Amino acid sequence: MAPAVPLALLALVALLAPGLGVAFPGCDYPVHLWCSSWEIAVACQAESRCANLSRPAAAPVELSLFYESLCPACRGFLVQELFTTWLLLSDEVLSITLVPYGNAEERNVSGKWHFQCQHGPEECLGNMIETCLMHEAKNFSTYFPVIFCLESGSSVTKNLEACLQVYAPQLDGGRIAACVQGDVGAALMHRNAQLTEALDPPHQYVPWIVINGKHTDELQAQAEASLLGLICRLYQGEKPKACGGSGAPKAPAGCRR
Repeated sequence: MAPAVPLALLALVALLAPGLGVAFPGCDYPVHLWCSSWEIAVACQAESRCANLSRPAAAPVELSLFYESLCPACRGFLVQELFTTWLLLSDEVLSITLVPYGNAEERNVSGKWHFQCQHGPEECLGNMIETCLMHEAKNFSTYFPVIFCLESGSSVTKNLEACLQVYAPQLDGGRIAACVQGDVGAALMHRNAQLTEALDPPHQYVPWIVINGKHTDELQAQAEASLLGLICRLYQGEKPKACGGSGAPKAPAGCRR
């Protein structure tokens, strides 16, 4: 129970701290309770006066990338914008979902799913490799560097073992290959097809970027121009150092001799 505060002290506080003793619409709490929780402090517009309270954790910005493994624009965005932004921001700030399928088409033949991809069979194989890699690795921080390695290298489909050796040697390439060639991979790719077909609005091109469940031309353009800047603007929590938050290095004033 909060300790009782003498009325004289409350009156003095109201006089010495303009605004602190004034009730705002939605603030039905006595002054001595204004700093008892963050929600009450916000309702009473007393956040700046409650140094003992920490701001509640904000939800991460959620980004879903719908792409194709051999699409040049997809590879460019994933390598140059998405991966570098992910390296700078924690999972608490940015949450990423990758859906490799894009402009592919699927058909069911005798109970089995078959896929046709915009850039040919090799792209279908690349999509499947990355999908099965995600399935086997489970953890985003484990599989995303491998996907970066594949997409930034000379061949998406031929460099899996080399990329695994560098970024995720604990993963079994044989299990990934078995997934690619079997029913599990086909089922996973069918799921990617369903996710892609469910987009609203429907995708018109790839890479197709969805942020916090929404796609607009403006968000797409901002993400492609500077993804880090966009995520920093959208994140509602305390800004991390990469966004110029507390502890970020100050820009030098000039080039001194």
